[in-house]
Amino acid sequence: MSASPLEAGLRRNARSATPLWLRQRPVIASETLLLAVSLYFTAFSNGEFWRNVIVAPAVQWKLAAALFVIITAVHALLLGLLVHRRYARPLLAVLILVTAVATYYMGSYGVYLDSDMLRNVLHTDRKESSELLGWRLLVPILFASLPIALLWRVRLRARPWRRALAVRAGFLAILVLAFTGAAMLSFQDLSSLIRNRREVRYLVTPANYLVSLARVMTASPPGTRPAKTPIGQDARQLPQAAGRRPRLLVLVVGETARAQNWGLNGYARQTTPELSRMGVINFPAVTACGSSTEVSLPCMFSPYGRHDYDQKKIRDHQSLLHVLEHAGVRTLWRDNQSGCKGVCEGLAIQQLDDAKDPALCNGKRCLDEILLRDLETALPTGAGDRVVVLHPLGNHGPNYFERYPAGFRRYMPVCESSDLGSCDRQAIVNAYDNAIGYTDHVLATLIGQLGRNANYDTAMIYLSDHGESLGEKGLYLHGVPYAIAPEEQTHVPMVMWLSPGFAASAALDTACLRREAAEPASQDNLFPSVLGLLDVRTHLYDRDRDLFARCRTMKN
Repeated sequence: MSASPLEAGLRRNARSATPLWLRQRPVIASETLLLAVSLYFTAFSNGEFWRNVIVAPAVQWKLAAALFVIITAVHALLLGLLVHRRYARPLLAVLILVTAVATYYMGSYGVYLDSDMLRNVLHTDRKESSELLGWRLLVPILFASLPIALLWRVRLRARPWRRALAVRAGFLAILVLAFTGAAMLSFQDLSSLIRNRREVRYLVTPANYLVSLARVMTASPPGTRPAKTPIGQDARQLPQAAGRRPRLLVLVVGETARAQNWGLNGYARQTTPELSRMGVINFPAVTACGSSTEVSLPCMFSPYGRHDYDQKKIRDHQSLLHVLEHAGVRTLWRDNQSGCKGVCEGLAIQQLDDAKDPALCNGKRCLDEILLRDLETALPTGAGDRVVVLHPLGNHGPNYFERYPAGFRRYMPVCESSDLGSCDRQAIVNAYDNAIGYTDHVLATLIGQLGRNANYDTAMIYLSDHGESLGEKGLYLHGVPYAIAPEEQTHVPMVMWLSPGFAASAALDTACLRREAAEPASQDNLFPSVLGLLDVRTHLYDRDRDLFARCRTMKN
């Protein structure tokens, strides 16, 4: 039914009252839109890249011009290959929004969006991700709303499919020519950049996370990961002396503790006062296998390690815990954060981060002492030796101030924000050091429990998975690509404690061990050292990397 004269008049009046620029919706080719969005990304989403690469614009103008064209061409090529006119606007809107968020986190924490970081993001649980959400995230989202609004104002020109295919092919060809020409414009400088600073490619946004995401998803598509390949099936434990008590080894895989703030390593603050009074053996020069949990945790429990690093091989094969099980040593993983990253796949695990203990849990997180509650009753039943892995929350950032109870607020003031860039650096360090102090208390409490255990000869090894940047060089948190990761992210603390009975049963000379502990070590030493400590023999055992071998009486 046609509109009445009154309705038609009202519509005309409404249209005339609307500004002309709002009434006009330009019609453009989809290729024009893709190029415009690519130019937007190059100019407004790559601040970290430009700050890291172009330090003297007046001198490096030729390199800057070449990189501007290259980055624009790369993004336009990616979009040209993936984006069809029919879904261009919604897809580009999502891409602009996600890129704005990615740019915010890169700028705020100094992170590089490589495959390992994308794996961290994909495996982050609700609790971890909620700590990274703050009101400041609204700022990049609001900035992204303008290009998204403009995106929805345009209409895309429809073409017959043959002509559309020809135009798109021509568009891609022009981009390839532009890329090649720009590369030739500053070939020498580009070659030097690629050769000496390959890591900067992980700052080119959104290509960095798009390519990294594709690599992660193709390496292990959801729901298609096969069972881990068995290793160490020849493992056996040497016969034990008659009447010997079973042994209990507790491995504490610390979270995000860096060696520079570890009191036992000579830090200006005594952040480990309780351990310093307990006669523990401290290893001051230990290097992590990676700069993130996703890398370090599987690596340190693998026979391949950093010395023979093969990420796929490490992730696809069983771990140290499986080898111990093959040898008859029962294992248990107790976790207060986001799981064992495949290390304990198919083995006993207790997830305690959602425990309901009112003294230690607040409904969101549990303090790490939850790992010590009922520890002895949680041990696997049966005869023989036991290995328990405790995976605490430790110094997991950015909310360091939530990792310890009020009684451990020794250093003040503290940063109480997840936006570390908004805090005074000393306040960040204060909160971090308080969390180290609480870890010291948890470890000392654990040693006290083990020392009173009448059923086992006991020992503890504490080893952090990776370190943390606290604002040095503008970096926060961790996860920088290993090749360029700063020492703050790769130098980690390690501590060992042995009961007299355990030292005797393992034939360990503790005075010798204290001397050896001063030598450089790495997480690669964990796998053979635990096997040697528990008298497990397998072809995977590497005596040269066993930290305790030179201090132990040889056994048959």
